[in-house]
Amino acid sequence: MAAHSQNVSFSALLDAELRRNAGGVRTLRAGAGEIIFQEGDAGDGMYVVDAGRVDIVIGAKDAEPRVLSRIGPGGIFGEMAIIDGKPRSATARADGDSVLRFVPIDDVHRVFSQSPDLMFSLMRDFSNRMRESNARHVEELLEAGRLSLVGRFAQSVVHDLKNPLNIISIAADLAGADETPRESRVMAVGMIRREVKRLTTMVNEVLDFTRQTPGTVVLTPMAFRDFVRVLLDEIGPLAGDRGVKIVCETSPPGVPVNIDERRLVQAFYNLINNAADFMPKGGTVTLRFALTADELQVEVEDSGTGIAPEIAERLFQPFATFGKKTGTGLGLSICKRIIEAHKGRIRARSEPGHGAIFVITLPLAKSL
Repeated sequence: MAAHSQNVSFSALLDAELRRNAGGVRTLRAGAGEIIFQEGDAGDGMYVVDAGRVDIVIGAKDAEPRVLSRIGPGGIFGEMAIIDGKPRSATARADGDSVLRFVPIDDVHRVFSQSPDLMFSLMRDFSNRMRESNARHVEELLEAGRLSLVGRFAQSVVHDLKNPLNIISIAADLAGADETPRESRVMAVGMIRREVKRLTTMVNEVLDFTRQTPGTVVLTPMAFRDFVRVLLDEIGPLAGDRGVKIVCETSPPGVPVNIDERRLVQAFYNLINNAADFMPKGGTVTLRFALTADELQVEVEDSGTGIAPEIAERLFQPFATFGKKTGTGLGLSICKRIIEAHKGRIRARSEPGHGAIFVITLPLAKSL
């Protein structure tokens, strides 16, 4: 951290006033690490740094005190307690061998009353220092936010990877035991395959989340009816394994839509997988389709309990698991990014007597 740059005109004005009438001004020497005053001490005067450097810190009794500012030669400190009449709000500590002048509060009041220019210069210097301090504080908050996000990200991912890994470990022991019946071996292999797919999905979610864009999206015209056929072929069996049935209430239209098949399948899989999380005993996901002059609308409704009002605004935020015991909390946020990469929109709603309803709108292509 660079030393604070003191306003030269203020130092010159202050020196001139002190030379004219030194009063109770005295010179002090402080060794490296020496405390000049503590947070909470009475504000009995201010200090001028003639040589060396002084750190203004908070939490000086903690293992890692935070340095608010560093005052170099010609700089002043301790003036805040004089301005507001309150105890010291921070601790002053010599960063190295330093020479200081202490100006008692009575002398401060006297020189300021005799020199309005000096008071104005002090206010300007104090304002600049507060701006610098605020800028550092904002940067520290942003950095803390980034570290907190990384921590939440790692915690979520590690926690969710442990569950399928434990199941794979148990199933592998079962499948490899000599005394395990053939039927149990087949069941164990099936468990391993399902959990590997689950792990693959979560890893893909993590990779998608860390990308600036949702993977490589290559849009090509495709009849939407054909896409739905591919979608049901891929997702139907996975949903069935979780006791979820997918039903098309209306026929998918054959209109052309610009689609990246792999990525859009992933978006729908995330929606249906999320619905299955809230239907642990199984249920139904219903698809409906509607057309306007230039857009296709797809509704995805589950037979769960719906969307609680308090979470509706945060559905598509990363790590928003809303109490689920599984999942990274990234599925819906990735789904939103994929739909937007298709130049579409997604929103959610909940109605009395219905489950969660997600509405996807995609622009129509001009032709196949």
